[in-house]
Amino acid sequence: MTHSSTRSDASPAGLFLVTQPGLEGPLAEEARAAGFTGVRAVPGGVEADGGLPEAARANLHLRCAVRVLLRVAEFRAMHLAQLDKRSKKVDWRSILCPEVPVRVEATCRRSKIYVNKAAVQRVEGGVTAAGIPIAKEAEITVKVRIDDDLCTISVDTTGAPLHRRGHKEFVGKAPLRETMAAAFLREMGFDGTQAVVDPMCGSGTIVLEAAEIAAGLIPGRSRGFAFEKMAEGGSLRRRYLESKEGPARAQGPARFFGFDRNDGAIRGARGNAERAGVAGLVAFERAAVSDLLPPEGVAPGIVLVNPPYGGRIGDRKLLFGLYGALGAVLSARFGGWSVGIVTSDGGLAKATGLALDGGGPVDHSGTKVQLYRCVL
Repeated sequence: MTHSSTRSDASPAGLFLVTQPGLEGPLAEEARAAGFTGVRAVPGGVEADGGLPEAARANLHLRCAVRVLLRVAEFRAMHLAQLDKRSKKVDWRSILCPEVPVRVEATCRRSKIYVNKAAVQRVEGGVTAAGIPIAKEAEITVKVRIDDDLCTISVDTTGAPLHRRGHKEFVGKAPLRETMAAAFLREMGFDGTQAVVDPMCGSGTIVLEAAEIAAGLIPGRSRGFAFEKMAEGGSLRRRYLESKEGPARAQGPARFFGFDRNDGAIRGARGNAERAGVAGLVAFERAAVSDLLPPEGVAPGIVLVNPPYGGRIGDRKLLFGLYGALGAVLSARFGGWSVGIVTSDGGLAKATGLALDGGGPVDHSGTKVQLYRCVL
């Protein structure tokens, strides 16, 4: 995280919206479009104004965020006594509930306070002094980061990462996370009106995200969050969930199409679509890349695909043929469509024969991938 200034008090200092490194831009765009203020992209995420209510809204509504941290204090700490004193000044009771335990995690880098465990103990002392219990397995986490003697204390308002939407039971091999799919769709210019095709859909992540965006469905509608166990958290969920949209909002005709060679993947994707309430907007069919055709009656839209790449699935040498076939089919049959290919291998992207431009690197579970784009 990057810090714009040093605060001299211990009052709430806004939100830090975590994302995969490389996707800060799409998340910042989404946050601004959703009405958040003070939005600023920094390495690893996006800063924004707000307290616990805004954190609740971010958890429920933002598709590109991985996690929402509520910054509760930021100050210089040169030694443990300072950390102890400042931790006790945090107004913990305005955020946390006395009957709900928390756990504290700390990371120290390039600082005079360099022992993580010692930092954890001091902040735990501040939390327990406010009457909040500590438990190793607590669902709510207080995160302490001391970097170059600047201490930032945050509360994780999310819990399980936000790519776990809560209605996707079937997961294929090496799937693209929902948060990444949403960010790549945004980078492709998707606004909910275009058709989307995924020629290698797996469990359907890209297609389902597109359909949910088009239907106006709230991404966090099917799951719980850590903020619900914080001060006024339950009422915040009700306030920002508005109405729990269902399948009535998501009727056809289908505009979002997924294809895969694997029967099991297609069955699983269809089940995921039913649970997400978008079955009327999507169509999943078994098909090889060589059989791919543009959907009938649909204007040219977006092809977005996350094919296998050597570092993830399969033998790289065998993948050149696959990428070549994909490029040939798209070039011959998908004139006017915008194409996006997510891969870690520039050589494989080149093997498509398409005039692709690569974006910046994005961290996908430790592998650097890029979104390669062109218009046919």
